Amino acid sequence: MEGPLQTIVHVCHENGQWMSRLPEKLWDIPLYNLALPGSHDTMTYCLDKSSAVSVNESKLVKFLNKCLPCIVRPIIMKWSVTQVLTVTEQLEAGVRYLDFRIAHKASDPSMNLYFVHMVYTTVTVQDILWEILRWLETHPQEVVIIACRNFDGLTKRLHNHLVACIKEIFQCKLCPRNVVPTLRTMWRLGHQVIVSYEEETELGKHCELWPPIPYWWGNKTSTRALIRYLEHMKRMGRPGEFFVAGINLTENLRYILVHPFGSLKKMTLQSLPCLKIWIKQQYPGPKKKCVNIIAGDFIGNNDFVKDVIELNTKINTPLHCQSELEQIAFNSQFLNL
Repeated sequence: MEGPLQTIVHVCHENGQWMSRLPEKLWDIPLYNLALPGSHDTMTYCLDKSSAVSVNESKLVKFLNKCLPCIVRPIIMKWSVTQVLTVTEQLEAGVRYLDFRIAHKASDPSMNLYFVHMVYTTVTVQDILWEILRWLETHPQEVVIIACRNFDGLTKRLHNHLVACIKEIFQCKLCPRNVVPTLRTMWRLGHQVIVSYEEETELGKHCELWPPIPYWWGNKTSTRALIRYLEHMKRMGRPGEFFVAGINLTENLRYILVHPFGSLKKMTLQSLPCLKIWIKQQYPGPKKKCVNIIAGDFIGNNDFVKDVIELNTKINTPLHCQSELEQIAFNSQFLNL
């Protein structure tokens, strides 16, 4: 328990079918012009406390973990876990963008692939893909976007193996990248999965893979600084198709040292009231300052998913983004927090 910061993590099962319940006027709008809730570092709920530290971590972290594991390992876990709901629970809660950081353990002679965030997960990528398929089969009108990223330690052979698994498991549910992904079109064709793949060589060989989805990562420890960054990115203009606005804060060594009893969860929960205000001010759509996917940490808290889904009700009026008056009102609220 984390004292006054602890909030109730709940799964709102009403959100499990939210796409199928959208009004018909939204069925012909590309998914990259709707508001979609996502989870940042989706698989950190099952990090393995006893696993080796990722090969991509700094030499200092690996040295300290080796010399002082009883001290360093709990700190790593406190600042690595970003989700507590399982992938099925996240989907049932309404999340439709999954952020998969995929890796192969350096000392593992097998073809097993895992997820990673400083340390590796207890479950394999293949097991989770099958879990997603089982959920999709009971939710035939829901669409999930899977972003495959990082690929620590993956060789060409392992990339081939991963793509083969993706194609074998999802088969005709995979939406090719030449399809304009509206709900009506995907329902008609039986597509339910969009896989973006952060490896250019594989993209050229497989029409079922979509290009990397840009992620607006603020790399900020302060909520105010994060919102300033997101507003700056909006002024620069949204990408033409899928993109993610990440509302996740990011710790650094100085922040951890100043907050010896802190954790990423405490850091996140403190930021949620302010970020909730920011989310409610957004508009989905194709225009310059509109949003698409909004991804966060600990998505079971503070109605985050519901707030993102409800942004789609704004599309019932003529598509527009924030008016000058609304922006002034938001800035006033934000500065008074």
